[in-house]
Amino acid sequence: MAALKNDRHERFAQGLAKGLSADEAYREAGYKPNRGNATRLKANENVAARIEEIRNAGALRAEVSVQRVLQELGRIGFADLRQAFDEDGNLKPVEKWGDDFAAAVASVEVVSQGAAGAVERVHKIRFWDKNSALEKIAKHLGMFTERLDLTSSDGSMSPKGLDASGLSDAALKELMDARRKSEADEG
Repeated sequence: MAALKNDRHERFAQGLAKGLSADEAYREAGYKPNRGNATRLKANENVAARIEEIRNAGALRAEVSVQRVLQELGRIGFADLRQAFDEDGNLKPVEKWGDDFAAAVASVEVVSQGAAGAVERVHKIRFWDKNSALEKIAKHLGMFTERLDLTSSDGSMSPKGLDASGLSDAALKELMDARRKSEADEG
């Protein structure tokens, strides 16, 4: 698919593909801010197809795929420090580490200390953040879901008749933050 014929639609699609919110991309494309129109344009079949095409082209250029990202996160999240040592408990040379283990290591520091003519080597191995990697994998797999309660303390919706199905995550968060602030001001 070539660029969209409507220049503003193309700029909107480019903005969304770069990670802007629909509201931001709509404004950057030269439109007057309007959340409803931005949402409708984002749902437009041609615009959605163009966004997907731009994202896929970028991922191919960078040779990035969901599978590759998950593989790298898995290397970090499931690394086992014991792989750095031989059966006698001695640190293996870095070139003897397996690819998966080596990918989980952020740095290796070798500190040499001389005392009375003797040289002692101390190795410090620092890993990438294992918890962060596992959290990202779990989120991708849908193991964690963030839930926002849209009901007020009396069980009613606030504001009345709110349909949150069309709201973006950012808009929903703004709404909830405003509601929490309002409730805190009242209480």
